[in-house]
Amino acid sequence: MTPVAEPGAIRVTVIGGGTGSFQVLSGLRGESRLALTSIVTMADSGGDSGRLRDEFGLLPFGDLRRGLLALSEESKLMRDLFGFRFTGEPLRGRNLGNLLFLALTKLLGSEKEALAAIATILKVRGSVLPVSWDDVHLCAELADGQTIIKQVNIDRPKHDPSIAIRRVFLDPPASANPDALDAIAASDFLVLAPGDLFTSTIPNLLVKGIPEALRASQAPLIYVVNLMTKLGETNGYSASAHVQQIVQYGGRVPDAVLVHRGPMAEDLLRRYRAETAEVVVVDDERIASLGVRLIECADLMSSSSKARHDSRRTAAALLGIFGRRGR
Repeated sequence: MTPVAEPGAIRVTVIGGGTGSFQVLSGLRGESRLALTSIVTMADSGGDSGRLRDEFGLLPFGDLRRGLLALSEESKLMRDLFGFRFTGEPLRGRNLGNLLFLALTKLLGSEKEALAAIATILKVRGSVLPVSWDDVHLCAELADGQTIIKQVNIDRPKHDPSIAIRRVFLDPPASANPDALDAIAASDFLVLAPGDLFTSTIPNLLVKGIPEALRASQAPLIYVVNLMTKLGETNGYSASAHVQQIVQYGGRVPDAVLVHRGPMAEDLLRRYRAETAEVVVVDDERIASLGVRLIECADLMSSSSKARHDSRRTAAALLGIFGRRGR
């Protein structure tokens, strides 16, 4: 079902997963002129979401939960409740929101009904949709020929992380959630959120029907490029290298890329370099050669202790793009 938008609303669909989507959605949530939809990757196999999959056969709920919390208009206490993680035994590491999803699935008979119920409980403004209802795992083929199975093993490599990823794929193949396809078709703007390229962003593009829907859409496609490289995924990747992977898997060149070009605290850089992560270099000429409009902002980065996008600043930059299109 395509989400119903208020007359005159700008329909924006954000595609991704993890913290990146949460930051973008959180910043855009308060804009009354937007009708927001979040399409979320369903390949997560780590943490408590992975335990839900292994122990109960449920689809991973973690990224869906983040999207729901980002768009929730409930009290902070209620949002904190759904995000609460136990630290002591016997529930160490378990997330209460995940357990409530499990309970509602048992009570209502399906994950789809449970998701709808939680969206109602949290007073979600907009829609949060799994990219697929299929039970799949993300796999990576490395440059040396070895295959890594499950998202968590790509995200936190036990193999030599200096070996480049040749390609990623889903096993078994997945088909798109029809509601996600409807949302893409109805969108005025499509936003690819920042996030780990091969484990949060591209898994959405591996789902059958999603690249086709992106190519068929007349809505501008905006890609918010990552701030930092990721060990084992994007070692040495420039901004244009990120874009090229989006083109390869999505089958469509983004209309615009939003990049941060500004200072970063030296102590923050030192911490990331210790993890073999570097600032994503913005290679203007190469991006231009791909036919992509480059939008640079000097203040997209959060002032927190982690190099992530600031929700308000990123939203402001995106709203500027939406506004220019609307005039």
